[in-house]
Amino acid sequence: MTAVPASVPASLPRRLTILGATGSIGRSTEAVILGAPGVFETVAVAGGRDAQNLARVARALGAEFAAIAEPSAYAELKDALAGTNIAVGAGPEALKEAAAMESDLVIGAIAGAAGVAPTYAAVEAGRDVALANKECLVCAGDSFMRKAREKGVRVLPMDSEHNAIFQALGGESARTIEKMWLTASGGPFRTWSAEQIAAATPDQALAHPNWAMGPKVTIDSASLMNKGLELIEALHIFGVEARKLDVLVHPQSIVHGLVSFEDGAVTAGMAVPDMKVPIAHCLGWPDRVPTRARRLDLAEIGALTFEKPDFARFPALRVAMQALAAGGAMPTILNAANEIMVAAFLDKHISFNDIAKNVEAICELFEKEGAARTPANIEAALAVDHNVRERSRARLAALGH
Repeated sequence: MTAVPASVPASLPRRLTILGATGSIGRSTEAVILGAPGVFETVAVAGGRDAQNLARVARALGAEFAAIAEPSAYAELKDALAGTNIAVGAGPEALKEAAAMESDLVIGAIAGAAGVAPTYAAVEAGRDVALANKECLVCAGDSFMRKAREKGVRVLPMDSEHNAIFQALGGESARTIEKMWLTASGGPFRTWSAEQIAAATPDQALAHPNWAMGPKVTIDSASLMNKGLELIEALHIFGVEARKLDVLVHPQSIVHGLVSFEDGAVTAGMAVPDMKVPIAHCLGWPDRVPTRARRLDLAEIGALTFEKPDFARFPALRVAMQALAAGGAMPTILNAANEIMVAAFLDKHISFNDIAKNVEAICELFEKEGAARTPANIEAALAVDHNVRERSRARLAALGH
């Protein structure tokens, strides 16, 4: 093993498992690890179905185990790792096996509801988690955080906004918080008229001005649904009341989150829009890990601006905030319906505005049926998620999509 640099604290090297190693967060995590030789060791990597890319990451990081979610990709992954000592597994149980392996930190970055079960398996095994999967908290936040407390597991927020809030809090008690703001860039449609947004194409919605992300989260950023989902996450991560959570549109994406305290003081988490910054913070916490991320130069930027969100042009944020206030299973319902509608938009079956309209209709349907009670556990939350997806697909079919 390479010697740890003298500037690195004695608590390192740290053993890591990366769930979602082939996605955008996984790639940035790989860059942070490779940029700090001797600081980290990789226990396991897991991905969805891209066997060749997963094998590349496993080799690059010297992983002990590589797990792929798609069972039919097992042979391809095994062939790609032939001649190495890296063990191979496939299927949902292999992902859970990777998550439960002995490590200091599990990076939960598998996108969508598919990431809930393996990340929960890490918590059940008593592993600290750096969380970049929204669904763990949006779909099953009560159960997930209850299990984390039961196991004494630390959940570190890896999303840029929540990580900024985590740093801005500085260990203060949630009781002293008066207000908490997550910022949104406003996405590609921030200055567009309602008529322009209504006619937006998937390519236009995917052209995010500041961040390079996967297609689903990029569409959510364009609709501001992403910010609503992040408010739901913040409620569970920081234990604050829904009424204390709000959103500011900040097109420069420099201030990622702000906290106002009961004495009138306000602290802000700031950094250039580069996921390597919050990733490095989580990987090294409570210590700091150097990165090659571009440094913030406020004089060069010159001005930082903030706006209130426009709920008329971006109704998805309003729908999400209603789900936040309602609680129970409503965030689960919101998230599952949104995933189906975003996929339908990307496939050009519905318009951009149809995303929020259909999600709101699904939420109202489940509320009228009295089916929005808080799921008792992870399994119940995933059952609600599955039911909502089926009903959402049925709605699209009934509408001729």
